[in-house]
Amino acid sequence: MADVEHTVGMLLGAEEDWPRAYEALLRRLGLVTGADGRTHRTLPVRMTVEPFNLRDRARHGLVIDRLSHWYYLKKLALMDDVHLLNSPFTLESMEKHAACCVLMRLGLRIPETVLVPGKPRDRSFDLDAAAAAIGYPLWVKPYDGGSWSGVSKVRTPAELHAAHAASGERLMHLQASVEDYDVVARALTIGPETMVMRFRPEQPEHARYQVEHDFLSAAAGEEVVTVSRLVNAFFRWEFNSCESLVRGDDVFPIDHANACPDVSLTSLHYYFPWAMTALLRWTVFCLVTGRRGRLDMDPSAYFAIADDPDRSYAEKLRDYRRLADGYFEIEKYREFCAKELKNADAIVYDWVCSEEFRSLLRETVRARYPVHEHEKFLAHFGGLIDAWVSDQSR
Repeated sequence: MADVEHTVGMLLGAEEDWPRAYEALLRRLGLVTGADGRTHRTLPVRMTVEPFNLRDRARHGLVIDRLSHWYYLKKLALMDDVHLLNSPFTLESMEKHAACCVLMRLGLRIPETVLVPGKPRDRSFDLDAAAAAIGYPLWVKPYDGGSWSGVSKVRTPAELHAAHAASGERLMHLQASVEDYDVVARALTIGPETMVMRFRPEQPEHARYQVEHDFLSAAAGEEVVTVSRLVNAFFRWEFNSCESLVRGDDVFPIDHANACPDVSLTSLHYYFPWAMTALLRWTVFCLVTGRRGRLDMDPSAYFAIADDPDRSYAEKLRDYRRLADGYFEIEKYREFCAKELKNADAIVYDWVCSEEFRSLLRETVRARYPVHEHEKFLAHFGGLIDAWVSDQSR
């Protein structure tokens, strides 16, 4: 028996793969000892959206949100001090437009961007002039983003007008295109841990994450990590992914608010065990140490760095990283993982090597792909997982 039991609520969509993985790993982890010497057990519970009384006490210490049932989550945070992954307060008010503004203010290499109204009802504006100020080619995309819906690359005024007409009355960004870039890097950050992956958005979902190590220079890789953690710490997000275009050592963040990031087994494949390990460690750390998510933002500390004319770009990145690492209590987290979760990597490794995991992989492939593709994708994903297992054994 544990001295203390914690409950993690999971507010899910239709996904089954990572929730089952997370549940299995928590079972295998068992008891964890806190700094006070007491033992702690963390239990996952799948939540459903139902009527709720605002005075009812929450049973969850932490909630992983994938549905954005914000009204309930705000009640949990404001009345019950429940730790939320992610914050519904900034998710609702700080969409991709706001994130773009923040990163511009902080001096990062955001491509030139103009916000344009949708098709006006009572007056017109000079769309061509707005585009000319940026230059072709450029991207037309919704100001609030979302799964590449409504995004198009335009090269001519005719294509621009067609894309704008298709947007209806929706607010849109016109954003300069970064040409001749080397790679797209997607950084998945969970708490204070970040995995930078080579991302190929033009490929089908199963092939978008290319398994390639050291595909960035040390400087570019460090900047991609810093940008991802900076965004999360600034907006109080703890489960987010950021995309950047990288040309040489120059990093251009282009998509920095994906606070319901893709963590499916058949998307991440090789990187899936890392994601589950990071999620396991961060949620257990938060519950056992009593960490509480912050409801308030504190932009002044970041803006003071941004507005300092005596700091170089590299110095600003260094100081942003210091603030972000402080928000995530990175030293305390590392100490906790080294002492209380030192067996987490071995637990994940043994689970990935188990029949339980292979069964999950088979069921996920069968649920996602048509029958005639099952054998192909089982071999594809099985090979990638075998490669991960082999790399951990070295």
